[in-house]
Amino acid sequence: MIVNKNIPIKNVYYMLSYAFKELKHNNYDYIDGENFDDIYDLFAEIIFKGVSYLLKQGLHKEYIVKKDTITTLRGKLDLQGTINERLVKSNCLACEYDYLTINNVNNNIIKTTIDILVNKHDVNTKRKRNLKKLMLYFDGVDKIEPSMIKWNLLRYDRNSRTYQMLHSLCYFILQHQLLSTEKGDTKLPQFMDEHMNLLFQRFVMEYYKRHFPEYKAVAKQIKWNFCDNVISHSSYLPIMQSDITITLGERTLIIDTKYYSKNLQEHFDKFIINSPNFYQIHTYVMNEDKGHTGKVDGMLLYAMTTANVQPNECFTTNDGNILMVRTLDLSQDFENIKKDLDILVNYMS
Repeated sequence: MIVNKNIPIKNVYYMLSYAFKELKHNNYDYIDGENFDDIYDLFAEIIFKGVSYLLKQGLHKEYIVKKDTITTLRGKLDLQGTINERLVKSNCLACEYDYLTINNVNNNIIKTTIDILVNKHDVNTKRKRNLKKLMLYFDGVDKIEPSMIKWNLLRYDRNSRTYQMLHSLCYFILQHQLLSTEKGDTKLPQFMDEHMNLLFQRFVMEYYKRHFPEYKAVAKQIKWNFCDNVISHSSYLPIMQSDITITLGERTLIIDTKYYSKNLQEHFDKFIINSPNFYQIHTYVMNEDKGHTGKVDGMLLYAMTTANVQPNECFTTNDGNILMVRTLDLSQDFENIKKDLDILVNYMS
C-alpha cells in the first residue's frame, strides 16, 4: 500500500540521521542545512558524500577464483586445460588462481544505485554531475539486478560501517519505495508503508537510545509465559519481538511502532483501534509481566495520517498495566517531534 503523509524532506533526513548514526559523522553534517525539493535529490547528496568518504578509505576488495591461460604458472595448474592448450599448439598453461578485485557485491550495489540516481529526473543537474564523477572510480565494477541482491547475507564489521549505512539507503532506492512528487512541493513523496515503517521504528529506537540512555532502549524478544517444559517441547510458538522496549527502575514500556495509511478500522460506521495491533501489544505486556506486578506497560505508536480522526486512548488493566494508543505527527517541525517523543515517556520518570 502506498501513502502520502506530507512529511517534509528535512524531517526524513533527521529520521535517517538517527536510524543510521553514521550520517552524524564524517562529512554529512552540513546536509541538514541544505534545501531539497525532492527525496531523490536528498538521497543523491547523501550517497555522493558517503561514497566520496568511502573512496578515501578505499573500495572494498575481495578475492575471486579466476581461470585463465597464461605463459607462466600462477596459482593451481589446470592439467586437463593445459593438455588441451598443447593440443592446439599453444605454449600457454591453464591456471586457476585467486584474484583480488573491487568487482564484488558491496560495490555492485553502490554502482547500480548511483546509475539509477543519475537517470532520475528528480535529481538536480549539479548532483548528477557529481555522481557521474564517482562512476569513474567504479570502472570494472558490474551493475547488479536489484532482485538478485541477497540483502540478508550481507555482512559488515567495524571497518565497513560506512558500507552498511550506504547499503541501507541503497535498499530504499532499489526497492522502488520512492515515487514522484508534485512539482514545486517540498514534501516527501509517497513511500511504501512496509519500508517506511522500518525507518520509523529505527528512528524512535535510536532517539531514545541517544537522548534517554538511562532507559536502555532495545528491540527485545519477549518470552511466552508458559511452563518451561511446554516451551522447550514446542516449535510452533510464534516469536514475540518488540520494536522497542525501554526500562527505568522497575517500570518497563513496550512500544510497537506502526506506519499505515489508516490508523483506525471502520466497523459499522464506527472507528475502532486496529484489532490485531491491540491484541499484539496486549499479548506482549501480559507475557512480559509474568508476576502480574502491573509495572509493564504497552504503547501502540502510530505515525499520524491525514485522516480527521486519530487514535489517542489509554487503558489500565486490573493489575495496573497501562496500554496506550498514541500518534506522532511527522509533518511538524522536528523540534516539536522531539518534544512529543519526550512527553510519551516522561510518565516513567
